[in-house]
Amino acid sequence: MEGYSIYLPCYSIGHGVYEKVGKVCLDYGKSAVIISGHKSLAAAKDKLLKACEKDGIEITGILWYGGECTYENVEKLAADPAVEKAQLLFAVGGGKVTDTVKALGEKVNKAVFSFPTITSNCAGCTSVSIMYNDDGSFLRPFFITRPPLHTFLDVDIIAEAPSRYLWAGMGDTYAKFFEANMSSRGEELSHYVGLGVTISRMCLDPILDYGAKALADNKAGVASEELENVILAINVTTALTSILVTKDRIIDYNTGLAHAINYGLTSFPEVERNHLHGEIVSFGVLILLLIEEQLEPSMRGMFKKMFDFSRAVGLPTKLEDLGLTEADQDAVIDKALAMKDIEHNPYVITRGMMVKAFEDLKDFADKE
Repeated sequence: MEGYSIYLPCYSIGHGVYEKVGKVCLDYGKSAVIISGHKSLAAAKDKLLKACEKDGIEITGILWYGGECTYENVEKLAADPAVEKAQLLFAVGGGKVTDTVKALGEKVNKAVFSFPTITSNCAGCTSVSIMYNDDGSFLRPFFITRPPLHTFLDVDIIAEAPSRYLWAGMGDTYAKFFEANMSSRGEELSHYVGLGVTISRMCLDPILDYGAKALADNKAGVASEELENVILAINVTTALTSILVTKDRIIDYNTGLAHAINYGLTSFPEVERNHLHGEIVSFGVLILLLIEEQLEPSMRGMFKKMFDFSRAVGLPTKLEDLGLTEADQDAVIDKALAMKDIEHNPYVITRGMMVKAFEDLKDFADKE
């Protein structure tokens, strides 16, 4: 069997984790450039600069990432003297900042460390950058050799972030469990894919157990244990699952029907413009589960559980919640059925299944 390598994330989480920066990073270099967004820099700058000064890490510059994760912005950053001088690249912010710096690190062959200031996705811990065009439209994923060398999850900073990011991030996170398990069902899996599918359960359980309380605490700016558990699910478990189940990059167990629905919904510009990714994907999970319950006995009861969770935290449960109407349903379904995301499943997903699921969801939502 041909050999292979898998690089998994390392992280620190809790209060005061920036104090560990020197201990973790100095083995890789003594100079760093900070690359950030404007709001994320304001949230983390003082703590990070203080930690770097204490540990003797020279900051060669503080740069704006460019506003979008594009190859053009990566090229601009690569040519900046502050990047050229630095041994370490510090990504401070959300997914687009971090993905930009990961792509930059791959290009210039420098060590990347991530400092998430919000918790809406797993970018800080995974080995892929989602690249966009200059106009903000999706381009393609860019697979990177390894994730950031270390991720610093300061729960106090994240607790002060706008709660809508965690709110949406929960939907995208538990989708990973449902999609990975649906697309891999009945197959003989390699060790690493099987491991990824197995641990994906931790993309769901902490959200159901702690999600409502974590969201309330985030709104109140409280760095609670419940919030920490949800941060770990969104940032770490999702990344572990993603890295393991996409190792082959031949069969994609990392996405599926919920994301296909997402693409159908975001084909409407107003949905793309006014709603967050994970928020839209959470709606796709409800459609996925209604289809699953038609054909997979072991999944019966999960739709009601996830519907009740969505209602409890305010995630969408009907098209109107996303600014669409029943008249838009056919266009959403047609787009979703054309997506590559639904090609690998234990059964063929037909238009009839999709129509029934949308109609059943509407009927259920109207009754509740």
